[in-house]
Formats: sequence, structure tokens, C-alpha cells
Amino acid sequence: MNARAYVGVDVGGTGIKAALVDVRDGKPLMERLRVPTPQPATPEAIAEAITQVVHRVPGRAETRTVGIALPAVVTDGVVRTAANIDASWIGTDAAHLLADRVGAPVAVLNDGDAAGLAEMAFGAAQGVHGVVVLVTLGTGIGTSLLMDGRLFPNTELGHLVVDGENMCYHAAMVARDREHLTWEQWADRLQRYLRYLEDLIWPDLIVLGGGGSWNWEHFRHLLDIRTEIVPAALANRAGIVGAALAASRSRRVR
Repeated sequence: MNARAYVGVDVGGTGIKAALVDVRDGKPLMERLRVPTPQPATPEAIAEAITQVVHRVPGRAETRTVGIALPAVVTDGVVRTAANIDASWIGTDAAHLLADRVGAPVAVLNDGDAAGLAEMAFGAAQGVHGVVVLVTLGTGIGTSLLMDGRLFPNTELGHLVVDGENMCYHAAMVARDREHLTWEQWADRLQRYLRYLEDLIWPDLIVLGGGGSWNWEHFRHLLDIRTEIVPAALANRAGIVGAALAASRSRRVR
């Protein structure tokens, strides 16, 4: 097995994705594996699904740390919030639960932070000085705040309330399909969110990830904000890559 290869797992609202990643260049060494996110998305159900997908990764080393990105605030391996997963996650020691189930040490982090680590190391935020905000658009809105190559974890800026609406649900990519919005209607929501965000922290660059990067050409011309904005280079692979990168840097043991 490649000595610099680590398994990265990205837990989303609809799917759990995993791949073996070379952390020297951020490139997956295989086609990503995917299983549906169980409903309800309880700790035991998610742990079982993660175990199944991780054990399908070819060449996985039993003692190698596995990186796992969750849609939640995670501090010292403990889940503090729950977005698009069951509320029973709150207070769960995810690091111990998942390490026991996977059979290897794990590094657990917020999914937005995982994407931010990946884009900072290998993508659109690589070498950028100043304040960078990564905004991932999917089932909800995830964020990552970066400053001169440093990550400020668990910012949860996707949950800003604008005009009485929690933008994590109001301006997420899934809202466009759920409410049958045109690109113009949805982009108006996204623009209101981005303008509010830039007024709060005055970033030098905004990177759009998740479904926002895949669909960039559909709405880029509809956005009018003062901050430079670019699509994520790693698209929706960033969560997997960032999780693997976190695993490679972790000293956590079971």
C-alpha cells in the first residue's frame, strides 16, 4: 500500500462517500465508493454504513487512521451539533464510536472544514493570502474559514439568518430542486446570503464548493458581490480529500 495513502470518508445528507487518497497531491487512487445515508441518520446507523464502505476500500491498512467528515461541529472528537443527521448525534463521542466500529484509529472533523483543508492544500485556496471562505452548497450549506493558510474550525457560517430565513436550508442547492426554483430565483437567495457573509467578515476570496462548483456556469453571471468568487477546484471530492488529509496529520489513537 502507498505509504502516503489514507482513507477519506465524507458523510452527507443523502450519501456517504469514501476513497483512498494520496495525500501528497490530493488525488484519489480509486473510484469513490458511495452508500446511501441511512434514515434516520442515528450514530449507530451511520457508524454501520461507514464501516461497510470503509471495508470495501481495496488495500486498506487495518492500522492506518481513517478520516471522517461529518455535517456537524466536532470538538475533540465529540459531536456538538447535528445538521442533516439525527439529533441523537449531539454529545456523541464520534471518535471512539467510529474507531471501534471501523477497527482503526479515526480523525473526525466538520465536513466544511474537511473541504477547506483540501482546497487550501490542493485547490482554489492554495497559496492565497488573507481571508478565504469556502462555501459548500448541497443538502445544506457548509463553510470553512481560512486565514493565511490556517484553518479556523467549526465556523458554521452556513446557518446565518437573512431576512428571517436560515440560509442553510433556504439557499442550499437542494432548495432549488425541492421548491422548483429557476436559476435566477435560487441565485437571488444565494446572493443575499453571500452579501451578508461578506459584510460580516470581509473575505479576500470566496470559494464555492459542492454542487455549487458543478453548476457554476449556470449561475455565475447572476451573482453581483464585491468579493472575488471562484468555483472549488476539487468540486465535491473535497470532503473526501480533506478527511484523508486530516487523517494523515492526526496523532489520535483508539
